[in-house]
Order: sequence, then structure tokens, then C-alpha cells
Amino acid sequence: MTQHRPVRAAYTGTFDPITNGHADVIRRAARMFDELIVAVSSNASKKSIFDHDERVELAREVLADVDNVRVMAASGLIVNFARDHEVDVFVRGVRGVGDYEYEKQMAVMNRHLDASIDTVFLAPSPEYAHISSTLVREIAFLDGRISGLVPEIVAERLRAKTAG
Repeated sequence: MTQHRPVRAAYTGTFDPITNGHADVIRRAARMFDELIVAVSSNASKKSIFDHDERVELAREVLADVDNVRVMAASGLIVNFARDHEVDVFVRGVRGVGDYEYEKQMAVMNRHLDASIDTVFLAPSPEYAHISSTLVREIAFLDGRISGLVPEIVAERLRAKTAG
């Protein structure tokens, strides 16, 4: 009998901040794979509200109850991260046509860089399909209501960052 290696997936992003939409896709993907790495990427071209370490910490707090999820910091090409951590599949959340076009292009490029890694797309649950980190940051900076958009621990930290 052949021993089957567990299927390891990675869900990557900057998660600035991690939203209820991210958490929804991550929790659902965790049920599909033996292991799921949430790779919190650094992106020097984006102005982040939370620094890299804070984003990793928040993701760990939000996902602490999901046994087969590991949150890790990532930088550089995500394909290299995937090789280093024996990732078989990338998981990507897709809210609409715009996301799909961008994510499809990234999936094809990642496949070009390493044909052994597949990408699967998951639509968020309908109640989260309108949420983006960009909109959450804008609402928070304008002192709008962010409850229901992000986990409460994230909302508290966002309010502290945007106060005043």
C-alpha cells in the first residue's frame, strides 16, 4: 500500500486587515485540505495600516481555533514560498469578475513559474462578498462602522490605529 502525503494548500495575501471574508474562505478551505498555510505577505508597494508582524499576529489570533491552519510570514515570490513549504495548491478568494480576471492571470503566471502547483478559487459566502480590506481601511479612517466586516479583535485594533 502506498503512503499518501497530506495535501498542503496555501492562502496568501497581505491581510491588511484580515476580514470576515478572508476568515470565511480560510475556514472553508481548511475543511478541503489536510493542511492550510495562511501566508501573510509583505508588499512594499502597498501602504499598510498594520505592519507585517501585526498582520501575522492578528491572523494567528483570528484563526487560532482552526487546527489545521498555520499562519506564517512570507516575502518574495509566493511560488518560492510554496516550494520551500511543500505547498501543492494555492487557494484564492474571488468576489467577482474583477477579482477573477486578476486571480486567473496570477494563477497562470504561478503555473508558468511552477507547473506542480495548482490554484483553486473559492467564492466567499454571500454575506461577505462585498468586503475588501481596502474598503474596511477607508471606512475605519472615516470613523465608520466596521462591525460585521472584520473579527472583533481586528475591529478593536483598527479603532486604536485610526483614533484621532
